[in-house]
Amino acid sequence: MSLTRLHLFLFFKLPSAFWSGVRVKKCTNTYSLVTVKHGWFNSNPFKSMFWAVQGMAAELSTGILIMQEIRRSKQSVSMLVVQNKANFSKKATGSIRFQCEAEDSIQKAMAQAIKTKQGVTFWLNSQGFDASNDCVSSFDFQWSIKVKNT
Repeated sequence: MSLTRLHLFLFFKLPSAFWSGVRVKKCTNTYSLVTVKHGWFNSNPFKSMFWAVQGMAAELSTGILIMQEIRRSKQSVSMLVVQNKANFSKKATGSIRFQCEAEDSIQKAMAQAIKTKQGVTFWLNSQGFDASNDCVSSFDFQWSIKVKNT
C-alpha cells in the first residue's frame, strides 16, 4: 500500500491520529516507521506529547504491518488489540518516531490462523525515539487475529 493511500486511510478511518499529526513514513513486510511531531494540538499540560497520541502512533506502527499481511493473505481476517502495556522514560517533545520490527511473528500467526480457523494472539513492540535517539516510550500490543467465517 502506498504512503498516500495510508494517509487517506488515516484521514477517513482514524481522524484523531491524522489531526494529531501521526504519519506513516516507511512500511515493509517486517518494519514500520511512524512519526508524530509534538505541538499545541497533541500537547499535555506538562509541555510534552499526550500519552494517548504516542499510543496512537505506536499502535499504528504495529497495526499497519498486520493489515499488510492480511492483504497479502487474500483472506477475510479480523484484527483487534486485546491488551497493551506502555512505559514512558522521557518527555516526548519535538519529532518522535515509532518503530516496529516484527520479524516473522505476523506471518507465523497468520499461517496458524488460516490453518486452524481459530483466533491467534501475539505481541508486537513499538518504541518511540526523539531527535537525540533517546527512547521516550515503549509500547507492547497483544493483537488477536481470526479468519472470518464466510
